[in-house]
Amino acid sequence: MFSGIIKYTGRIKKIHKKNNNCILQIISPIKFSKSEIGSSVSCSGVCLTLEKIYKNISTFYVSKETLKISNFRQLKKENLVNLEKSLKFNDRISGHFVQGHVDTTSKVKKIVTFGKSWFINFSINPRYKKYIVHKGSISINGVSLTISRILKNEFQIVIIPHTLKLTNLIYLKKGDIVNIEFDVLGKYIKKFLNEKK
Repeated sequence: MFSGIIKYTGRIKKIHKKNNNCILQIISPIKFSKSEIGSSVSCSGVCLTLEKIYKNISTFYVSKETLKISNFRQLKKENLVNLEKSLKFNDRISGHFVQGHVDTTSKVKKIVTFGKSWFINFSINPRYKKYIVHKGSISINGVSLTISRILKNEFQIVIIPHTLKLTNLIYLKKGDIVNIEFDVLGKYIKKFLNEKK
C-alpha cells in the first residue's frame, strides 16, 4: 500500500525483456537497505518487488501481466519513473491509499498551463467512467491527484508546481501514455452494489 506522494524519481539503466517478462534496473537517489529486499515499491504506479540492490541501482522483476496492462511495455532506457516505498505504520499519510495495481492506461489529450500549474486532460474508456468522480482521487503514474473536471470521454486534473518538480509528470506531452489506478474505495463500493442487485 502506498500514498501516492512521490518524493523520488529514478532513471532506467537497463531493461532486459525475455519471453514477455522483464528485468528492470533503476538508478535513483532513494536509499534501500538489504532488509528491504523483497519489499514492495511503487514504480510509476506499478507495485513491484525489490529483488536486488547495488549501490544506487535497484533491480525489479516485471511480469507479463504487468507489461500487458501498464505503460511499462513502452518504457525505454533513460526514461524516468516515479518511486515510492510502501507505507509504514505510524507514518503521516497524505494523498490517498494506492495499491499499485494499475487498472488501465490513459492517453494525454491536452495540456494547458495556467500560471505555474498544468491542466491536463486524459482519455477514459467508457467502461471505466463509473470510477471517475468529481473531486475524487486517482493515481496517475503513481501520483495521488484529484479529478477536477469530467468530460464526455475525458477527465481533467490540475498539477501544482511542487508535484511537477518532484515527479515525471513534468515531462508529459500530448499523446503520452500513463498508468491509471482508480480509487480502491470506489472499486469496492461498486462491486458491493453490483452484488446486491
